[in-house]
Amino acid sequence: MSDELDILVIGAGACGLAAAIAGHDAGASVAVIEKQERPGGNSSLSTGSVPAAGSRFQRAAGIVDEPARMVADLMAIAGGETDDRALVERLAGVSAETVEWLVDTVGARLSLITAYKHIGHSVPRLHAPVSRRGQDLVDDLVAAVEGRGIPIAVGNGARALIVEDGIVRGALVEVAGETTEIRAGKTILALNGFAANPELVRRFCPEIAGAEYFGARGSTGEAVLWGEQLGAALANMAAYQGYAAVAYPQGSLLSWTTVEKGGIIVGDDARRFGDESRGYSGFAREVLARGGTVYAVFDQTIFDVAAAEEEFMELWTYGGLKRGETAEEIAQAFGLDGAVLAEEIARRNQAAAGAAPDPHGRRDFGLGPLAPPYYIGRVVPGLFHTQGGLRVDADARVLRPDGRPVANLFAGGGAAAGISGRAGALGYASGNGLLSAIALGRLAALAAARELGSTP
Repeated sequence: MSDELDILVIGAGACGLAAAIAGHDAGASVAVIEKQERPGGNSSLSTGSVPAAGSRFQRAAGIVDEPARMVADLMAIAGGETDDRALVERLAGVSAETVEWLVDTVGARLSLITAYKHIGHSVPRLHAPVSRRGQDLVDDLVAAVEGRGIPIAVGNGARALIVEDGIVRGALVEVAGETTEIRAGKTILALNGFAANPELVRRFCPEIAGAEYFGARGSTGEAVLWGEQLGAALANMAAYQGYAAVAYPQGSLLSWTTVEKGGIIVGDDARRFGDESRGYSGFAREVLARGGTVYAVFDQTIFDVAAAEEEFMELWTYGGLKRGETAEEIAQAFGLDGAVLAEEIARRNQAAAGAAPDPHGRRDFGLGPLAPPYYIGRVVPGLFHTQGGLRVDADARVLRPDGRPVANLFAGGGAAAGISGRAGALGYASGNGLLSAIALGRLAALAAARELGSTP
Protein backbone atom coordinates (compact mmCIF):
# COMPACT_ATOMS: atom_id res chain seq x y z
CA MET A 1 0.00 0.00 0.00
CA SER A 2 1.44 3.41 -0.93
CA ASP A 3 1.80 6.21 1.58
CA GLU A 4 -1.26 8.40 1.97
CA LEU A 5 0.81 11.47 2.67
CA ASP A 6 4.39 12.62 3.11
CA ILE A 7 4.38 13.63 6.77
CA LEU A 8 2.05 12.58 9.57
CA VAL A 9 2.26 14.80 12.63
CA ILE A 10 0.94 13.29 15.87
CA GLY A 11 -0.03 16.05 18.29
CA ALA A 12 -1.35 19.56 17.70
CA GLY A 13 0.49 21.60 20.30
CA ALA A 14 3.06 24.21 19.30
CA CYS A 15 5.48 21.49 18.17
CA GLY A 16 3.03 19.77 15.86
CA LEU A 17 1.63 22.98 14.45
CA ALA A 18 5.11 24.34 13.75
CA ALA A 19 6.06 21.05 12.08
CA ALA A 20 2.96 21.14 9.90
CA ILE A 21 3.67 24.68 8.70
CA ALA A 22 7.35 24.03 8.01
CA GLY A 23 6.65 20.74 6.24
CA HIS A 24 3.93 22.23 4.05
CA ASP A 25 6.08 25.22 3.12
CA ALA A 26 8.87 22.83 2.16
CA GLY A 27 6.54 21.17 -0.36
CA ALA A 28 5.40 18.11 1.57
CA SER A 29 1.84 16.91 2.04
CA VAL A 30 1.09 17.06 5.78
CA ALA A 31 -1.73 16.12 8.14
CA VAL A 32 -2.01 16.58 11.90
CA ILE A 33 -3.92 14.34 14.29
CA GLU A 34 -4.75 15.28 17.88
CA LYS A 35 -6.39 13.06 20.48
CA GLN A 36 -7.92 15.96 22.42
CA GLU A 37 -10.91 17.95 21.17
CA ARG A 38 -8.90 21.08 20.45
CA PRO A 39 -5.30 21.97 19.51
CA GLY A 40 -2.88 23.50 21.96
CA GLY A 41 -1.93 21.10 24.74
CA ASN A 42 0.53 22.51 27.26
CA SER A 43 1.45 25.30 24.85
CA SER A 44 -1.97 26.84 25.46
CA LEU A 45 -1.37 26.81 29.21
CA SER A 46 2.04 28.46 29.01
CA THR A 47 2.94 32.14 28.89
CA GLY A 48 3.84 31.72 25.22
CA SER A 49 7.46 32.75 25.91
CA VAL A 50 10.12 31.56 23.46
CA PRO A 51 13.77 32.34 24.32
CA ALA A 52 16.09 33.35 21.50
CA ALA A 53 19.71 34.47 21.54
CA GLY A 54 20.78 37.07 19.01
CA SER A 55 17.37 37.85 17.55
CA ARG A 56 16.82 41.06 15.60
CA PHE A 57 14.37 42.09 18.31
CA GLN A 58 17.15 41.96 20.88
CA ARG A 59 19.44 43.97 18.62
CA ALA A 60 16.73 46.60 18.15
CA ALA A 61 16.48 46.86 21.94
CA GLY A 62 20.26 47.22 22.29
CA ILE A 63 20.64 43.81 23.95
CA VAL A 64 23.85 41.96 23.13
CA ASP A 65 23.34 38.20 23.10
CA GLU A 66 24.55 35.13 21.26
CA PRO A 67 23.93 31.36 21.29
CA ALA A 68 27.14 30.66 23.22
CA ARG A 69 25.90 32.87 26.05
CA MET A 70 22.55 31.10 26.05
CA VAL A 71 24.28 27.71 26.18
CA ALA A 72 26.37 28.91 29.12
CA ASP A 73 23.22 30.11 30.90
CA LEU A 74 21.36 26.85 30.32
CA MET A 75 24.28 24.72 31.40
CA ALA A 76 24.84 26.86 34.49
CA ILE A 77 21.26 26.54 35.72
CA ALA A 78 21.42 22.79 35.04
CA GLY A 79 24.58 22.50 37.10
CA GLY A 80 26.51 21.46 34.01
CA GLU A 81 24.65 18.17 33.81
CA THR A 82 22.79 16.93 30.75
CA ASP A 83 22.63 13.75 28.74
CA ASP A 84 22.87 15.76 25.51
CA ARG A 85 24.87 19.00 25.43
CA ALA A 86 24.82 18.91 21.62
CA LEU A 87 21.04 19.37 21.72
CA VAL A 88 21.39 22.40 24.00
CA GLU A 89 23.87 23.90 21.55
CA ARG A 90 21.68 23.10 18.56
CA LEU A 91 18.54 24.68 19.97
CA ALA A 92 20.37 27.77 21.20
CA GLY A 93 21.96 28.03 17.76
CA VAL A 94 18.62 28.04 15.93
CA SER A 95 16.68 29.99 18.57
CA ALA A 96 16.88 33.39 16.83
CA GLU A 97 15.90 32.06 13.42
CA THR A 98 13.06 30.13 15.06
CA VAL A 99 11.55 33.24 16.67
CA GLU A 100 12.03 35.29 13.50
CA TRP A 101 10.37 32.51 11.49
CA LEU A 102 7.44 32.57 13.89
CA VAL A 103 6.99 36.29 13.36
CA ASP A 104 7.78 36.53 9.64
CA THR A 105 6.38 33.29 8.25
CA VAL A 106 3.82 32.13 10.77
CA GLY A 107 2.54 35.58 11.62
CA ALA A 108 2.87 35.07 15.37
CA ARG A 109 2.38 38.24 17.41
CA LEU A 110 5.51 38.09 19.53
CA SER A 111 7.61 40.83 21.04
CA LEU A 112 10.70 40.88 23.22
CA ILE A 113 10.03 41.09 26.96
CA THR A 114 12.33 43.65 28.54
CA ALA A 115 10.53 44.14 31.87
CA TYR A 116 12.11 40.96 33.24
CA LYS A 117 14.52 38.19 32.27
CA HIS A 118 13.06 35.31 34.29
CA ILE A 119 14.99 32.48 35.78
CA GLY A 120 17.96 31.06 33.90
CA HIS A 121 18.59 33.95 31.51
CA SER A 122 21.37 36.50 31.99
CA VAL A 123 19.83 38.95 29.51
CA PRO A 124 16.27 39.53 28.26
CA ARG A 125 15.66 36.93 25.55
CA LEU A 126 12.05 35.84 26.03
CA HIS A 127 9.77 36.63 23.09
CA ALA A 128 6.07 36.36 23.94
CA PRO A 129 2.57 37.59 23.13
CA VAL A 130 1.71 40.92 24.74
CA SER A 131 -0.91 39.10 26.82
CA ARG A 132 1.66 36.56 28.08
CA ARG A 133 -0.86 33.86 27.15
CA GLY A 134 0.27 30.78 25.29
CA GLN A 135 -3.21 30.46 23.82
CA ASP A 136 -2.53 33.55 21.71
CA LEU A 137 0.57 31.92 20.23
CA VAL A 138 -1.38 28.71 19.61
CA ASP A 139 -4.15 30.70 17.91
CA ASP A 140 -1.60 32.25 15.56
CA LEU A 141 -0.12 28.83 14.74
CA VAL A 142 -3.57 27.33 14.14
CA ALA A 143 -4.48 30.24 11.85
CA ALA A 144 -1.31 29.66 9.84
CA VAL A 145 -2.06 25.92 9.55
CA GLU A 146 -5.64 26.51 8.49
CA GLY A 147 -4.59 29.23 6.07
CA ARG A 148 -2.41 26.70 4.30
CA GLY A 149 -5.22 24.16 4.10
CA ILE A 150 -3.41 21.64 6.30
CA PRO A 151 -5.93 19.30 7.95
CA ILE A 152 -6.02 19.07 11.75
CA ALA A 153 -8.09 16.08 12.87
CA VAL A 154 -8.98 16.64 16.53
CA GLY A 155 -10.45 13.85 18.62
CA ASN A 156 -8.37 11.35 16.67
CA GLY A 157 -5.76 9.70 18.85
CA ALA A 158 -2.92 7.53 17.61
CA ARG A 159 -3.07 4.09 19.23
CA ALA A 160 0.22 2.72 17.94
CA LEU A 161 2.86 3.27 15.33
CA ILE A 162 2.86 1.18 12.17
CA VAL A 163 6.26 -0.50 12.15
CA GLU A 164 7.40 -2.84 9.37
CA ASP A 165 10.86 -4.40 9.53
CA GLY A 166 11.91 -1.77 12.04
CA ILE A 167 10.77 1.08 9.78
CA VAL A 168 7.99 3.44 10.87
CA ARG A 169 5.26 3.69 8.25
CA GLY A 170 2.66 5.84 10.00
CA ALA A 171 0.18 5.21 12.78
CA LEU A 172 -2.95 3.34 13.78
CA VAL A 173 -5.59 5.93 14.60
CA GLU A 174 -8.92 5.59 16.35
CA VAL A 175 -11.65 7.37 14.40
CA ALA A 176 -15.27 7.22 15.59
CA GLY A 177 -14.53 4.14 17.65
CA GLU A 178 -12.79 2.28 14.84
CA THR A 179 -9.08 1.81 14.25
CA THR A 180 -7.72 2.80 10.88
CA GLU A 181 -4.29 3.13 9.31
CA ILE A 182 -2.71 6.40 8.28
CA ARG A 183 0.39 5.58 6.32
CA ALA A 184 3.04 8.22 5.80
CA GLY A 185 6.56 8.57 4.48
CA LYS A 186 7.66 10.26 7.72
CA THR A 187 6.08 10.46 11.17
CA ILE A 188 6.71 13.25 13.66
CA LEU A 189 5.89 12.63 17.31
CA ALA A 190 4.72 16.00 18.61
CA LEU A 191 2.95 14.65 21.65
CA ASN A 192 3.84 16.15 24.99
CA GLY A 193 5.64 14.29 27.75
CA PHE A 194 4.37 11.94 30.45
CA ALA A 195 3.44 14.25 33.34
CA ALA A 196 -0.22 13.14 33.20
CA ASN A 197 0.82 9.49 33.57
CA PRO A 198 1.32 8.89 37.32
CA GLU A 199 3.01 5.55 36.77
CA LEU A 200 5.66 7.02 34.46
CA VAL A 201 6.16 10.02 36.78
CA ARG A 202 6.79 7.67 39.71
CA ARG A 203 9.17 5.65 37.55
CA PHE A 204 11.23 8.51 36.13
CA CYS A 205 10.60 11.59 38.34
CA PRO A 206 9.86 10.21 41.82
CA GLU A 207 10.80 13.41 43.67
CA ILE A 208 7.79 15.28 42.26
CA ALA A 209 5.38 12.33 42.12
CA GLY A 210 3.32 13.71 45.00
CA ALA A 211 2.59 17.06 43.34
CA GLU A 212 -0.71 17.83 41.66
CA TYR A 213 -0.53 17.91 37.88
CA PHE A 214 -1.64 21.18 36.30
CA GLY A 215 -0.73 20.61 32.66
CA ALA A 216 -2.68 19.41 29.64
CA ARG A 217 -4.65 16.18 30.01
CA GLY A 218 -3.11 14.62 26.92
CA SER A 219 0.44 14.35 28.29
CA THR A 220 0.23 10.63 28.96
CA GLY A 221 3.58 9.43 27.64
CA GLU A 222 2.78 7.52 24.47
CA ALA A 223 5.99 8.72 22.83
CA VAL A 224 8.10 7.20 25.59
CA LEU A 225 6.16 3.92 25.56
CA TRP A 226 6.29 3.61 21.77
CA GLY A 227 9.97 4.54 21.78
CA GLU A 228 10.78 1.85 24.31
CA GLN A 229 8.95 -0.70 22.15
CA LEU A 230 11.12 0.36 19.21
CA GLY A 231 14.32 0.20 21.23
CA ALA A 232 14.89 3.95 21.01
CA ALA A 233 17.22 5.77 23.40
CA LEU A 234 15.87 7.99 26.18
CA ALA A 235 17.60 11.00 27.73
CA ASN A 236 17.19 13.42 30.65
CA MET A 237 14.25 11.38 31.91
CA ALA A 238 14.35 12.64 35.51
CA ALA A 239 14.10 16.30 34.51
CA TYR A 240 10.82 18.17 34.78
CA GLN A 241 9.24 21.59 35.03
CA GLY A 242 7.49 22.33 38.27
CA TYR A 243 5.73 25.49 39.34
CA ALA A 244 6.00 26.66 42.92
CA ALA A 245 3.08 29.07 42.92
CA VAL A 246 -0.17 27.83 41.43
CA ALA A 247 -2.99 29.97 42.82
CA TYR A 248 -5.31 27.97 45.07
CA PRO A 249 -8.11 27.17 44.58
CA GLN A 250 -8.22 29.03 41.25
CA GLY A 251 -5.66 26.76 39.53
CA SER A 252 -4.10 29.58 37.49
CA LEU A 253 -0.44 30.50 37.66
CA LEU A 254 0.53 33.26 40.02
CA SER A 255 2.99 35.18 37.85
CA TRP A 256 6.52 34.39 38.99
CA THR A 257 7.32 38.02 38.27
CA THR A 258 5.86 38.65 41.72
CA VAL A 259 8.61 36.56 43.30
CA GLU A 260 11.42 37.34 40.86
CA LYS A 261 10.96 41.06 41.48
CA GLY A 262 11.33 40.53 45.23
CA GLY A 263 8.29 38.74 46.63
CA ILE A 264 8.60 36.00 49.22
CA ILE A 265 6.86 32.70 49.95
CA VAL A 266 5.89 31.77 53.50
CA GLY A 267 4.32 28.76 55.13
CA ASP A 268 1.28 28.55 57.38
CA ASP A 269 3.56 29.65 60.23
CA ALA A 270 4.09 32.91 58.28
CA ARG A 271 7.82 32.17 57.93
CA ARG A 272 9.95 31.76 54.83
CA PHE A 273 11.54 28.37 54.36
CA GLY A 274 13.94 28.67 51.41
CA ASP A 275 15.59 30.71 48.69
CA GLU A 276 12.76 31.67 46.33
CA SER A 277 15.23 32.92 43.71
CA ARG A 278 15.89 29.29 42.77
CA GLY A 279 13.02 29.83 40.34
CA TYR A 280 9.45 28.71 39.88
CA SER A 281 10.52 25.26 38.77
CA GLY A 282 13.40 24.68 41.16
CA PHE A 283 11.51 25.97 44.18
CA ALA A 284 8.49 23.74 43.52
CA ARG A 285 10.18 20.75 45.14
CA GLU A 286 10.87 22.78 48.30
CA VAL A 287 7.25 23.90 48.51
CA LEU A 288 6.12 20.29 48.08
CA ALA A 289 8.56 19.08 50.75
CA ARG A 290 7.48 21.87 53.13
CA GLY A 291 3.90 20.63 53.08
CA GLY A 292 1.00 22.50 54.57
CA THR A 293 -0.33 25.74 53.15
CA VAL A 294 1.95 28.36 51.59
CA TYR A 295 1.48 31.96 50.54
CA ALA A 296 3.15 34.45 48.19
CA VAL A 297 3.69 37.97 49.54
CA PHE A 298 4.72 41.05 47.51
CA ASP A 299 4.09 44.78 47.32
CA GLN A 300 2.48 47.43 45.12
CA THR A 301 5.58 48.12 43.04
CA ILE A 302 5.79 44.44 42.12
CA PHE A 303 2.04 44.28 41.51
CA ASP A 304 2.37 47.11 39.00
CA VAL A 305 4.99 45.16 37.00
CA ALA A 306 2.95 41.96 36.99
CA ALA A 307 -0.18 43.89 36.00
CA ALA A 308 0.96 43.73 32.37
CA GLU A 309 0.00 40.03 32.39
CA GLU A 310 -3.66 39.29 31.71
CA GLU A 311 -3.81 36.10 33.77
CA PHE A 312 -2.38 37.89 36.78
CA MET A 313 -4.98 40.64 36.57
CA GLU A 314 -7.76 38.07 36.24
CA LEU A 315 -6.52 36.44 39.45
CA TRP A 316 -6.69 39.83 41.18
CA THR A 317 -10.09 40.71 39.71
CA TYR A 318 -11.65 37.45 40.86
CA GLY A 319 -10.36 37.65 44.42
CA GLY A 320 -7.33 35.38 44.27
CA LEU A 321 -5.17 38.02 45.96
CA LYS A 322 -5.75 40.10 49.07
CA ARG A 323 -4.40 43.61 49.67
CA GLY A 324 -3.57 45.37 52.93
CA GLU A 325 -1.72 48.38 54.31
CA THR A 326 0.20 46.33 56.85
CA ALA A 327 1.64 42.85 57.21
CA GLU A 328 -0.87 42.23 59.99
CA GLU A 329 -3.78 43.12 57.69
CA ILE A 330 -2.82 40.74 54.89
CA ALA A 331 -1.97 38.01 57.40
CA GLN A 332 -5.44 38.30 58.88
CA ALA A 333 -6.99 37.52 55.50
CA PHE A 334 -5.67 33.96 55.80
CA GLY A 335 -5.47 33.51 59.54
CA LEU A 336 -1.69 33.89 59.75
CA ASP A 337 0.29 35.40 62.62
CA GLY A 338 0.67 39.04 61.58
CA ALA A 339 3.56 39.78 63.94
CA VAL A 340 5.57 36.88 62.54
CA LEU A 341 4.86 37.92 58.95
CA ALA A 342 5.91 41.49 59.73
CA GLU A 343 9.13 40.12 61.22
CA GLU A 344 9.80 38.04 58.11
CA ILE A 345 9.27 41.04 55.83
CA ALA A 346 11.58 43.16 58.00
CA ARG A 347 14.28 40.46 57.93
CA ARG A 348 13.92 40.11 54.17
CA ASN A 349 14.18 43.90 53.76
CA GLN A 350 17.38 43.98 55.79
CA ALA A 351 18.90 41.39 53.48
CA ALA A 352 17.67 43.29 50.40
CA ALA A 353 19.30 46.47 51.73
CA GLY A 354 22.56 44.64 52.41
CA ALA A 355 22.30 45.21 56.16
CA ALA A 356 22.31 41.49 57.00
CA PRO A 357 22.74 38.20 55.16
CA ASP A 358 19.58 36.40 54.13
CA PRO A 359 19.12 33.33 56.36
CA HIS A 360 18.11 31.27 53.30
CA GLY A 361 20.96 32.43 51.08
CA ARG A 362 18.90 34.57 48.73
CA ARG A 363 20.91 37.35 47.09
CA ASP A 364 18.61 38.69 44.40
CA PHE A 365 15.72 40.70 45.82
CA GLY A 366 14.55 42.24 42.59
CA LEU A 367 13.23 45.76 43.15
CA GLY A 368 14.59 46.05 46.68
CA PRO A 369 12.79 46.31 50.05
CA LEU A 370 9.07 45.59 50.20
CA ALA A 371 6.89 48.52 51.15
CA PRO A 372 3.15 48.83 51.88
CA PRO A 373 0.60 48.27 50.57
CA TYR A 374 1.17 44.52 50.46
CA TYR A 375 -0.50 41.66 48.60
CA ILE A 376 -0.87 37.99 49.55
CA GLY A 377 -2.16 34.91 47.75
CA ARG A 378 -2.47 31.25 48.67
CA VAL A 379 -0.46 28.95 46.36
CA VAL A 380 0.36 25.27 45.90
CA PRO A 381 3.18 23.51 44.03
CA GLY A 382 2.45 21.77 40.76
CA LEU A 383 3.96 19.58 38.08
CA PHE A 384 3.55 21.04 34.60
CA HIS A 385 5.54 18.92 32.24
CA THR A 386 8.36 16.45 32.02
CA GLN A 387 11.63 17.39 30.34
CA GLY A 388 12.90 13.99 29.31
CA GLY A 389 12.06 11.89 26.31
CA LEU A 390 13.38 10.29 23.16
CA ARG A 391 16.96 11.10 22.28
CA VAL A 392 17.10 12.94 18.97
CA ASP A 393 19.81 14.18 16.63
CA ALA A 394 20.35 17.72 15.34
CA ASP A 395 17.36 17.39 13.01
CA ALA A 396 15.05 15.70 15.54
CA ARG A 397 15.45 12.16 14.19
CA VAL A 398 14.75 9.61 16.93
CA LEU A 399 17.90 7.68 17.79
CA ARG A 400 18.72 4.21 19.01
CA PRO A 401 21.25 3.71 21.84
CA ASP A 402 24.02 3.17 19.27
CA GLY A 403 23.26 6.51 17.61
CA ARG A 404 21.52 5.12 14.53
CA PRO A 405 18.17 6.74 13.68
CA VAL A 406 14.88 4.90 13.83
CA ALA A 407 13.90 5.01 10.18
CA ASN A 408 11.27 7.65 9.30
CA LEU A 409 10.62 8.72 12.91
CA PHE A 410 11.13 12.20 14.34
CA ALA A 411 10.24 13.74 17.71
CA GLY A 412 10.01 17.18 19.24
CA GLY A 413 8.69 19.07 22.23
CA GLY A 414 7.80 16.97 25.23
CA ALA A 415 8.19 13.75 23.24
CA ALA A 416 11.91 14.44 22.83
CA ALA A 417 14.69 14.85 25.36
CA GLY A 418 14.71 18.41 26.67
CA ILE A 419 17.36 21.01 27.42
CA SER A 420 16.68 21.42 31.15
CA GLY A 421 19.41 19.28 32.61
CA ARG A 422 19.66 15.62 33.48
CA ALA A 423 17.41 15.48 36.54
CA GLY A 424 15.13 17.51 38.75
CA ALA A 425 13.57 20.93 38.23
CA LEU A 426 16.46 23.32 38.85
CA GLY A 427 17.62 23.09 35.23
CA TYR A 428 14.42 24.51 33.80
CA ALA A 429 14.96 27.98 32.36
CA SER A 430 11.93 29.99 31.29
CA GLY A 431 10.76 29.05 27.82
CA ASN A 432 12.79 25.85 27.49
CA GLY A 433 9.68 23.81 26.75
CA LEU A 434 8.37 26.05 23.96
CA LEU A 435 11.79 26.43 22.36
CA SER A 436 12.17 22.64 22.26
CA ALA A 437 8.67 22.30 20.87
CA ILE A 438 8.79 24.86 18.09
CA ALA A 439 12.43 24.53 17.08
CA LEU A 440 12.44 20.73 17.00
CA GLY A 441 9.06 20.61 15.25
CA ARG A 442 10.36 22.90 12.52
CA LEU A 443 13.71 21.10 12.21
CA ALA A 444 11.99 17.71 12.05
CA ALA A 445 9.68 18.78 9.25
CA LEU A 446 12.46 20.38 7.22
CA ALA A 447 14.62 17.26 7.54
CA ALA A 448 11.68 14.98 6.72
CA ALA A 449 10.87 17.03 3.61
CA ARG A 450 14.49 16.91 2.49
CA GLU A 451 14.63 13.13 2.88
CA LEU A 452 11.42 12.79 0.90
CA GLY A 453 12.89 14.85 -1.89
CA SER A 454 10.27 17.54 -1.54
CA THR A 455 12.89 20.25 -1.47
CA PRO A 456 16.06 20.66 -3.54
